[in-house]
Amino acid sequence: MEAEITYAEVKFKNASPTEEVEVPQKKQQQHEQHTQTCPPWLPWLISLLLLLVCVALVVVLLVTHVSQSCDKPAALQRNHTEWRCILSVPQSKGRDWKCCPEGWRPFQESCYYFSDDQMPWDESQQNCSGMGSQLVVINTEAEQAFLYKEIGTQFKHHRNGVILYIGLRAQKVGQWRWADQTPYNETAAFWRPGEPSNVPEEMCVVFHQKAENLWNWNDVPCTASSYRICETAAETI
Repeated sequence: MEAEITYAEVKFKNASPTEEVEVPQKKQQQHEQHTQTCPPWLPWLISLLLLLVCVALVVVLLVTHVSQSCDKPAALQRNHTEWRCILSVPQSKGRDWKCCPEGWRPFQESCYYFSDDQMPWDESQQNCSGMGSQLVVINTEAEQAFLYKEIGTQFKHHRNGVILYIGLRAQKVGQWRWADQTPYNETAAFWRPGEPSNVPEEMCVVFHQKAENLWNWNDVPCTASSYRICETAAETI
């Protein structure tokens, strides 16, 4: 009896499963190593560039601010309907400008407005306050002389003189105080001869331009209607 022979067909693939998996893994690892590798100085370079950008922005802002500050006086001078500017010290290298609203007169650190209408003292003070000012406070003889000259120019058609309220008023008879609460200084007062009357009926003070010298203050009833002088601080640019 002959032995029965069984044949089996065996096929081999070109590569093992292990090789097929391992090859892509090695390529992926090499790609990741290549991607993650960067020069050690790159973060420093980026930080330096960001710092330079910040410095440049600061410089641009500063230059713009200075340029606008320098151009402001010229711009205000061109707009004559709003401001009037003068150099506080013509020879000063700092070129500080003193600016007043159009229609106001500059002197030293202040701007002055001379009204063309008349009202009582309380309403006069309210009117000045509504313009961001107050009735004038006179501190020096130079200021008194400036006001005397300006009033003479602006009210030159008033042949009989003109009276204007200033910011001096008595809380009680003889107790004078300025509108900004500055204490009254007897040595810087410019009363007319025989004034003040120091009577309860006359508790407010006017600047009487008819006098031919600087001593021209007079106390009057606060209900009397008079012109007024407003004062505010000049803008420095």
